[in-house]
Amino acid sequence: MNLLRLAGILAGVSAVHFAGASEHAAPASSAEHAAPAGHDAAGAAGQHAAPASPAAPAAAPAAHAAPAESLSAAEALGRLISGNQRFIAGKPEHPRQSTARRGALAGGQQPFAIVLTCADSRVSPEIFFDQGLGDLFVLRNAGNVVDDHVLGSIEYAVEHLHAGLVIVVGHSKCGAVAATVGGGNVPGHIHSIVESIEPAFESVAEMPGDMVDNTVRANALRAARQISRSKPILSAAVEAGHLKVVAARYDLATGQVVLLP
Repeated sequence: MNLLRLAGILAGVSAVHFAGASEHAAPASSAEHAAPAGHDAAGAAGQHAAPASPAAPAAAPAAHAAPAESLSAAEALGRLISGNQRFIAGKPEHPRQSTARRGALAGGQQPFAIVLTCADSRVSPEIFFDQGLGDLFVLRNAGNVVDDHVLGSIEYAVEHLHAGLVIVVGHSKCGAVAATVGGGNVPGHIHSIVESIEPAFESVAEMPGDMVDNTVRANALRAARQISRSKPILSAAVEAGHLKVVAARYDLATGQVVLLP
């Protein structure tokens, strides 16, 4: 699958498996290939630098923002697809996680994608998308629900950090969704989570199949619609073609992320 087809997906084509397009990932930032801290040309040649004088400690390096990347929504999605395929295959690259990358990000960030997903400990976007420091602006809460705080955070990432892709990722066997499907008889503030998921549950209540999984999918799609229609900032960005919002499902057993139609 190439990026032209990915662009078609973003325009509304039906679901596509993430396990399909690793060769088209956008190139990684040069910062990830920097030599590890403490190594220089002399070290590489087998020589040893003289120890620094204890009376003159080295000054801390100045913080500089990492080089800005400008990715289209299709390119951003392609990078996530490629990373997920590596994760599924058990061959993650752990890109852009060097000390050089960390230092470069001290001066600023420009994530290429925004991810809203569940707070479940088994669901970590930087891991299952095989991305590095500064790549993803991640929002996590139980049930990946949308509220004003989530919308405000996404608005910040779109308006000030110029991210052009939002992906809402639900996941298999979600406990928050299972509690909702089970009747929502839960204590304390957990009830607020159930209330947020109930509309998605009601929308698939008459559908055949696994009710929890049906609701997981409906809940992710509903969250994506809420984000794309949120006024004034996000809906305007979508209408102007500056922002794409998609929904997906992560499978705990296989590690695969699948786009939802």
